Amino acid sequence: MESGKSTKAAGGRKGAGERKKAITKSVKAGLQFPVGRITRFLKKGRYAQRTGSGAPIYLAAVLEYLAAEVLELAGNAARDNKKTRINPRHVQLAVRNDEELGKLLAGVTIANGGVLPNINPVLLLKKGSSAEAEKTPKASKSPKKA
Repeated sequence: MESGKSTKAAGGRKGAGERKKAITKSVKAGLQFPVGRITRFLKKGRYAQRTGSGAPIYLAAVLEYLAAEVLELAGNAARDNKKTRINPRHVQLAVRNDEELGKLLAGVTIANGGVLPNINPVLLLKKGSSAEAEKTPKASKSPKKA
């Protein structure tokens, strides 16, 4: 009597076989960014009535690429400053020194990033005028008494 009855596994599933390991959409796409979470955000954000199945994968890939690009450049900036840890200053230097990232993040303020070191050329002394100033004799402040 027991043998004719179908046994139910956990969660009401039929069959006594073990469940195989779930493979995430991120693993299928070969990405580090969470495709499932981006899918949820796209649906919850109501950006459109319907969302294609490839849209969150594409968006995750683009976001992962941008993050990798910024991190690589910021890591190079940190190494140039002889640091082993990336801080906001390094991110700021990386973004502002890269033409395309600078254009993408033109209106973005990075907290504790500071500014790029820049001195307007007008404010710098001219090389020729400083050499002439040394050659000409300077007038004394008071006339000499005879």
